[in-house]
Amino acid sequence: MSDTTSGDSTGNEVQVLAGIRVVELTMWIAGPSAGGLLADWGADVIKVEPPSGDPQRNILGAMGYGDLPVPGFALDNRGKRSVALDLATDEGRTAMEKLLETADVFLTNMRPKSLAGLGLSPEQVHERHPRLIVTTITGYGLDGPDADLPGYDIGAFWARTGIARDLVPRNAAPVGVRGGLGDHYTGLSATAGLLAALVERGRTGKGRIVETSLMRTGLWAIGHQVVIQETFGRLESAKPRDIAPVPLVNSYETSDGHWFWLIGLEADRHFPTVAAAIEQPGLLTDERFADAKTRKQNSSVLIAVLDEAFRSQPLAHWKEMFARHDVWWAPAQTMAEVLEDPQVHATGGFVQVANPDGDPYRSVNNPINFRGSPLRNTGPSPKVGQHTDEVLREIGLRP
Repeated sequence: MSDTTSGDSTGNEVQVLAGIRVVELTMWIAGPSAGGLLADWGADVIKVEPPSGDPQRNILGAMGYGDLPVPGFALDNRGKRSVALDLATDEGRTAMEKLLETADVFLTNMRPKSLAGLGLSPEQVHERHPRLIVTTITGYGLDGPDADLPGYDIGAFWARTGIARDLVPRNAAPVGVRGGLGDHYTGLSATAGLLAALVERGRTGKGRIVETSLMRTGLWAIGHQVVIQETFGRLESAKPRDIAPVPLVNSYETSDGHWFWLIGLEADRHFPTVAAAIEQPGLLTDERFADAKTRKQNSSVLIAVLDEAFRSQPLAHWKEMFARHDVWWAPAQTMAEVLEDPQVHATGGFVQVANPDGDPYRSVNNPINFRGSPLRNTGPSPKVGQHTDEVLREIGLRP
């Protein structure tokens, strides 16, 4: 266990994992996001990178956007220490082994074959360091014919698990998805698993191998649809919004171009409040909308009625009417609107990150609050190898 914590050096107020050292051999997003959560919570996270650095550092350039900063990299790597090691050399492997001797957690998202070639497969590391929590994130798992396939989240999380197809009507092209969403889900999975294993080690004194994957996490995320298919042998496909089967769980547009969602899942309970808000009480006595079944049968008709009503007034009007009549709803916000959402700010959704090259900047906070110890400030993401000398001195490899 490390005697070093990240609190003093980063200004991080959250120290629930103080004294826990994580050696992270990761790249891209899923693995670094798990390490980023642990760093936010006070762990000493040492990010081991090749001398060329994590390729995510330069992803925008690789995608053709030019030499731009990568805010996503900074989000997932803030508060860590970077050690640059060439693991193809004896010196690099010796340093890695010494680091593992001091660690509580070894976190990696490298492919199984690559790890085995470095002598760092989960089984090899666990055998040499039985108290270590060895945590692996892969695209498709450690076993099976596809274990060594490359697995960005768009492939292993979204496509392979059926999510991308399930979000659109049958025979439509799979929906395009934003990068990093599946990775962050999977980072949370890995974090939950390794923390559970740390609790177990507190009882037994023994570490273990903790495994998760983009595919398994995606399968769990879409699990309600999977078990419906398994139970009934069929699954109702997604529908265009103008024929959505539950009109009170649907998106609508206002006269000033804003969108929102009604979230009246218990339709019989919520239909009267919606009718009151749009000042059309006659809908409640219309036989076509008498109950959930008839509203489903006549969904396109009711959606057309609601479309006409909601497009007649701006969002500010509907906010007032929904509050007056206790309508359940949520705005479908743009990212610019999210940045200014007072509720996001009230819940601590953003954090100030130190910037060694200028003023502190605002970034997204992690999703967990520890009541009484809010994370308001944290350290920057490290430059490649920024802490190599410092860390190697700590483990006795540098004078």
